[in-house]
Amino acid sequence: MRGMWLAVVISAQLFCAQWASAAVPTQIRLASEVWAGHTNADGSGIAWDVLRAVFEPAGISLKIHSVPYTRSVGLVQRGGADAWVGSYLNEIQEGVFYPRWNYDADDITALSLVDAPPINLQNAGSFRLAWVRGYAYEKYLPHLNHYQEVYRRDGILSMLEMKHVDFYLDALTEVQDVLKEADDPTQFRTTELTKLPLYLGFADTPDGHALAQVFDTRMEQLVKDGSLRPIFERWQQPYPFD
Repeated sequence: MRGMWLAVVISAQLFCAQWASAAVPTQIRLASEVWAGHTNADGSGIAWDVLRAVFEPAGISLKIHSVPYTRSVGLVQRGGADAWVGSYLNEIQEGVFYPRWNYDADDITALSLVDAPPINLQNAGSFRLAWVRGYAYEKYLPHLNHYQEVYRRDGILSMLEMKHVDFYLDALTEVQDVLKEADDPTQFRTTELTKLPLYLGFADTPDGHALAQVFDTRMEQLVKDGSLRPIFERWQQPYPFD
């Protein structure tokens, strides 16, 4: 029996040593959906600028894969990418892990007809809500009871106009894109509800853990010395670390 326990202890020590001794890669493979101004396919966008500021001074270059969101998660889970961009904390549980630091935050906004009742975090659960499938706001906002998930954003304005739902929830930038399709934007109202931090979801691999350690260390340094603030100012986005 003692020999069996000794073997278990040795195996555990070898496993920990494998993670601890993993060399930091010189490249991080990042997967992301294309969000205008955030993760553009050409490598521009506030998220890519922040992540370049984090990794490139540490000798790690970015390799970007622009794919739909669910595929970006799957790539990380299968080892085809080291991290995906734009996750809420603990959104995905299997085969991934989250760093301590977020890199940005979403302004969660409610879109409605202009004559809709006032909405806030406390009363949101009393309204009929909608959001894009996979965003899972019911996990992050309190007491959401009446909601439906939609596959596409292009029918949102009609849903509101026909009063099939009371409010549509999304990040502010996505709500603004939806409103661009309105014949008369003055018929609609936006209400900011809260901010949700945005994270990288890392692969649960030696490379993923080594890269996440670099990410957390660098983020702490950059937030402390204010180096990221000019990036948010350049993209005219609110600074999420005040």
